[in-house]
Amino acid sequence: MNHTHILGFDIGGTGIKGAIVDVVEGKLLTERIKVPTPDPATPDAIGRAVNTVTKQLGYKGIIGCGFPAIVKKGIALSASNIDKSWINVNVENLLSKYTECPVYVANDADVAGMAEQAFGFAANQPGTVIVLTIGTGIGSALFYNGVLIPNTEFGHLKFHKSIAEKYTSNAARKDKNLNWMEFGNRLNEFIQHLEFIFSPNLFILGGGVSRKFDLYKEYFKLETTIVPAKFQNEAGIIGAALYGHRIKN
Repeated sequence: MNHTHILGFDIGGTGIKGAIVDVVEGKLLTERIKVPTPDPATPDAIGRAVNTVTKQLGYKGIIGCGFPAIVKKGIALSASNIDKSWINVNVENLLSKYTECPVYVANDADVAGMAEQAFGFAANQPGTVIVLTIGTGIGSALFYNGVLIPNTEFGHLKFHKSIAEKYTSNAARKDKNLNWMEFGNRLNEFIQHLEFIFSPNLFILGGGVSRKFDLYKEYFKLETTIVPAKFQNEAGIIGAALYGHRIKN
Protein backbone atom coordinates (compact mmCIF):
# COMPACT_ATOMS: atom_id res chain seq x y z
CA MET A 1 0.00 0.00 0.00
CA ASN A 2 1.37 3.41 -0.99
CA HIS A 3 1.77 5.53 2.17
CA THR A 4 0.62 8.69 0.39
CA HIS A 5 -2.57 7.03 -0.91
CA ILE A 6 -5.00 7.45 1.98
CA LEU A 7 -8.72 6.70 2.32
CA GLY A 8 -10.64 9.84 3.22
CA PHE A 9 -14.22 9.95 4.55
CA ASP A 10 -16.61 12.89 4.65
CA ILE A 11 -19.46 12.05 7.03
CA GLY A 12 -22.38 14.43 6.63
CA GLY A 13 -25.94 14.80 7.83
CA THR A 14 -27.33 13.32 4.59
CA GLY A 15 -24.48 11.32 3.02
CA ILE A 16 -21.29 9.42 3.81
CA LYS A 17 -18.67 9.82 1.06
CA GLY A 18 -15.33 8.07 0.72
CA ALA A 19 -12.48 7.77 -1.78
CA ILE A 20 -8.77 7.00 -1.85
CA VAL A 21 -6.72 10.19 -2.20
CA ASP A 22 -3.20 11.01 -3.32
CA VAL A 23 -2.27 13.36 -0.46
CA VAL A 24 0.80 14.73 -2.29
CA GLU A 25 -1.19 15.84 -5.36
CA GLY A 26 -4.53 16.46 -3.61
CA LYS A 27 -6.40 14.25 -6.10
CA LEU A 28 -8.95 11.45 -5.87
CA LEU A 29 -7.51 8.15 -7.11
CA THR A 30 -10.78 6.21 -7.06
CA GLU A 31 -14.40 7.02 -7.71
CA ARG A 32 -16.17 8.73 -4.83
CA ILE A 33 -18.48 6.22 -3.17
CA LYS A 34 -21.51 7.72 -1.47
CA VAL A 35 -24.04 6.00 0.77
CA PRO A 36 -26.95 7.69 2.55
CA THR A 37 -26.33 8.61 6.19
CA PRO A 38 -28.35 6.07 8.21
CA ASP A 39 -31.50 7.26 9.95
CA PRO A 40 -31.10 7.32 12.88
CA ALA A 41 -27.39 8.16 12.47
CA THR A 42 -26.27 6.20 15.53
CA PRO A 43 -22.63 5.22 16.17
CA ASP A 44 -23.15 1.58 15.18
CA ALA A 45 -25.14 2.45 12.04
CA ILE A 46 -22.48 4.89 10.82
CA GLY A 47 -19.72 2.43 11.78
CA ARG A 48 -21.32 -0.22 9.57
CA ALA A 49 -21.73 2.24 6.67
CA VAL A 50 -18.08 3.35 6.86
CA ASN A 51 -16.96 -0.28 6.94
CA THR A 52 -19.10 -1.06 3.87
CA VAL A 53 -17.40 1.69 1.83
CA THR A 54 -13.93 0.68 3.09
CA LYS A 55 -14.52 -2.92 1.99
CA GLN A 56 -15.97 -1.80 -1.35
CA LEU A 57 -12.71 0.06 -2.03
CA GLY A 58 -10.67 -2.97 -0.89
CA TYR A 59 -8.68 -0.69 1.40
CA LYS A 60 -6.39 -1.50 4.33
CA GLY A 61 -4.36 1.28 5.95
CA ILE A 62 -4.71 4.70 7.57
CA ILE A 63 -8.14 6.33 7.29
CA GLY A 64 -8.80 10.04 7.74
CA CYS A 65 -12.32 11.15 8.53
CA GLY A 66 -14.18 14.46 8.65
CA PHE A 67 -17.03 14.28 11.17
CA PRO A 68 -19.96 16.72 11.69
CA ALA A 69 -19.22 17.60 15.32
CA ILE A 70 -16.81 19.37 17.61
CA VAL A 71 -14.02 16.78 17.86
CA LYS A 72 -11.31 16.88 20.54
CA LYS A 73 -8.78 14.06 20.89
CA GLY A 74 -11.00 11.87 18.71
CA ILE A 75 -14.11 12.38 20.88
CA ALA A 76 -17.36 13.96 19.58
CA LEU A 77 -18.46 16.78 21.89
CA SER A 78 -21.53 17.82 19.89
CA ALA A 79 -24.05 16.28 17.48
CA SER A 80 -26.14 18.81 15.56
CA ASN A 81 -26.86 16.92 12.31
CA ILE A 82 -26.36 13.34 13.53
CA ASP A 83 -27.79 11.27 16.38
CA LYS A 84 -27.34 12.73 19.88
CA SER A 85 -25.98 9.36 21.05
CA TRP A 86 -22.64 10.35 19.48
CA ILE A 87 -21.90 12.89 22.22
CA ASN A 88 -18.83 11.81 24.24
CA VAL A 89 -18.20 8.83 21.94
CA ASN A 90 -14.59 8.24 20.86
CA VAL A 91 -15.22 8.34 17.11
CA GLU A 92 -11.69 7.22 16.27
CA ASN A 93 -11.94 4.08 18.42
CA LEU A 94 -15.40 3.18 17.15
CA LEU A 95 -14.57 3.55 13.45
CA SER A 96 -11.23 1.76 13.95
CA LYS A 97 -13.13 -1.16 15.47
CA TYR A 98 -15.56 -1.38 12.53
CA THR A 99 -12.99 -0.98 9.76
CA GLU A 100 -10.06 -2.77 11.46
CA CYS A 101 -7.92 0.17 10.28
CA PRO A 102 -6.36 3.08 12.24
CA VAL A 103 -8.81 5.99 11.90
CA TYR A 104 -8.04 9.65 12.62
CA VAL A 105 -11.00 12.02 12.99
CA ALA A 106 -11.43 15.81 12.97
CA ASN A 107 -14.29 18.26 12.44
CA ASP A 108 -15.62 17.96 8.88
CA ALA A 109 -15.35 21.65 7.98
CA ASP A 110 -11.85 21.85 9.46
CA VAL A 111 -10.59 19.07 7.18
CA ALA A 112 -12.38 20.59 4.15
CA GLY A 113 -10.56 23.80 4.99
CA MET A 114 -7.26 21.89 5.19
CA ALA A 115 -7.73 20.75 1.57
CA GLU A 116 -8.23 24.36 0.45
CA GLN A 117 -5.30 25.51 2.59
CA ALA A 118 -2.96 22.84 1.17
CA PHE A 119 -4.02 22.72 -2.48
CA GLY A 120 -6.67 25.38 -3.13
CA PHE A 121 -7.33 29.10 -2.88
CA ALA A 122 -6.16 29.41 0.74
CA ALA A 123 -2.65 28.14 -0.12
CA ASN A 124 0.02 30.69 0.82
CA GLN A 125 -2.71 33.15 1.82
CA PRO A 126 -1.52 35.40 4.69
CA GLY A 127 -3.68 36.71 7.51
CA THR A 128 -7.17 35.44 8.33
CA VAL A 129 -9.01 33.09 5.96
CA ILE A 130 -12.51 31.73 6.66
CA VAL A 131 -13.78 28.63 4.85
CA LEU A 132 -17.54 28.01 5.10
CA THR A 133 -19.14 24.72 4.04
CA ILE A 134 -22.81 25.22 3.21
CA GLY A 135 -24.78 21.96 3.36
CA THR A 136 -27.22 20.40 5.84
CA GLY A 137 -25.72 22.89 8.28
CA ILE A 138 -22.94 25.48 8.03
CA GLY A 139 -19.44 24.31 8.88
CA SER A 140 -16.46 26.62 9.26
CA ALA A 141 -12.68 26.51 9.24
CA LEU A 142 -10.62 29.47 10.44
CA PHE A 143 -6.96 29.90 9.44
CA TYR A 144 -4.45 32.52 10.51
CA ASN A 145 -1.23 32.60 8.47
CA GLY A 146 -1.95 29.03 7.39
CA VAL A 147 -2.54 27.70 10.92
CA LEU A 148 -5.94 26.13 11.68
CA ILE A 149 -7.90 27.26 14.74
CA PRO A 150 -10.08 24.13 15.14
CA ASN A 151 -13.77 23.55 15.96
CA THR A 152 -15.06 27.08 15.28
CA GLU A 153 -18.64 26.04 14.31
CA PHE A 154 -19.70 29.50 13.06
CA GLY A 155 -22.96 27.97 11.80
CA HIS A 156 -24.00 27.84 15.46
CA LEU A 157 -23.55 31.55 16.09
CA LYS A 158 -26.74 33.16 17.37
CA PHE A 159 -28.45 34.79 14.40
CA HIS A 160 -32.05 35.98 13.80
CA LYS A 161 -33.47 34.59 17.07
CA SER A 162 -31.97 31.18 16.31
CA ILE A 163 -28.60 30.12 14.85
CA ALA A 164 -27.05 30.94 11.46
CA GLU A 165 -27.46 27.50 9.90
CA LYS A 166 -31.21 27.53 10.55
CA TYR A 167 -31.36 30.80 8.58
CA THR A 168 -29.12 30.27 5.58
CA SER A 169 -27.80 26.70 5.12
CA ASN A 170 -28.67 24.66 2.02
CA ALA A 171 -31.19 22.73 4.16
CA ALA A 172 -32.80 26.06 5.17
CA ARG A 173 -32.93 27.09 1.49
CA LYS A 174 -34.82 23.90 0.63
CA ASP A 175 -37.08 23.92 3.72
CA LYS A 176 -38.13 27.54 3.17
CA ASN A 177 -38.23 27.15 -0.63
CA LEU A 178 -35.96 30.18 -1.09
CA ASN A 179 -35.05 31.34 -4.58
CA TRP A 180 -31.40 32.16 -5.31
CA MET A 181 -31.88 35.88 -4.67
CA GLU A 182 -33.45 35.22 -1.25
CA PHE A 183 -30.77 32.66 -0.39
CA GLY A 184 -27.96 34.95 -1.61
CA ASN A 185 -29.25 37.88 0.45
CA ARG A 186 -29.52 35.74 3.59
CA LEU A 187 -26.05 34.29 3.11
CA ASN A 188 -24.66 37.78 2.45
CA GLU A 189 -26.19 39.00 5.71
CA PHE A 190 -24.49 36.24 7.71
CA ILE A 191 -21.13 36.63 5.96
CA GLN A 192 -21.24 40.40 6.54
CA HIS A 193 -21.63 39.57 10.25
CA LEU A 194 -18.50 37.37 10.13
CA GLU A 195 -16.67 40.05 8.14
CA PHE A 196 -17.43 42.62 10.85
CA ILE A 197 -16.19 40.32 13.64
CA PHE A 198 -13.05 38.88 12.00
CA SER A 199 -11.93 41.31 9.24
CA PRO A 200 -10.63 38.38 7.14
CA ASN A 201 -8.50 38.57 4.00
CA LEU A 202 -10.53 35.93 2.15
CA PHE A 203 -13.77 33.93 2.35
CA ILE A 204 -13.96 30.53 0.65
CA LEU A 205 -17.38 28.95 0.15
CA GLY A 206 -17.55 25.15 0.02
CA GLY A 207 -20.17 22.42 0.35
CA GLY A 208 -22.64 21.25 -2.29
CA VAL A 209 -24.11 24.71 -2.88
CA SER A 210 -20.68 26.09 -3.93
CA ARG A 211 -21.29 24.47 -7.34
CA LYS A 212 -24.12 26.99 -7.86
CA PHE A 213 -22.01 30.01 -6.83
CA ASP A 214 -22.78 31.89 -10.07
CA LEU A 215 -26.51 31.86 -9.26
CA TYR A 216 -26.20 33.95 -6.08
CA LYS A 217 -22.75 35.64 -6.11
CA GLU A 218 -24.25 38.95 -7.31
CA TYR A 219 -26.05 39.32 -3.95
CA PHE A 220 -22.83 39.53 -1.94
CA LYS A 221 -22.07 43.06 -0.70
CA LEU A 222 -18.72 42.47 1.00
CA GLU A 223 -15.43 44.31 1.43
CA THR A 224 -13.64 40.94 1.46
CA THR A 225 -12.97 38.74 -1.58
CA ILE A 226 -15.20 35.63 -1.66
CA VAL A 227 -14.58 32.65 -3.96
CA PRO A 228 -16.09 29.17 -4.35
CA ALA A 229 -13.90 26.35 -3.01
CA LYS A 230 -11.53 24.86 -5.56
CA PHE A 231 -12.55 21.34 -4.56
CA GLN A 232 -16.25 22.08 -3.97
CA ASN A 233 -17.79 18.92 -2.56
CA GLU A 234 -14.57 16.87 -2.72
CA ALA A 235 -12.75 19.08 -0.20
CA GLY A 236 -14.02 17.03 2.77
CA ILE A 237 -12.62 13.76 1.41
CA ILE A 238 -9.28 15.23 0.30
CA GLY A 239 -8.81 17.11 3.58
CA ALA A 240 -9.76 14.06 5.66
CA ALA A 241 -7.14 11.94 3.90
CA LEU A 242 -4.60 14.72 4.35
CA TYR A 243 -5.43 14.96 8.06
CA GLY A 244 -5.00 11.19 8.53
CA HIS A 245 -1.65 11.33 6.73
CA ARG A 246 -0.37 14.32 8.72
CA ILE A 247 -1.40 12.92 12.12
CA LYS A 248 0.23 9.58 11.41
CA ASN A 249 3.41 11.19 10.08
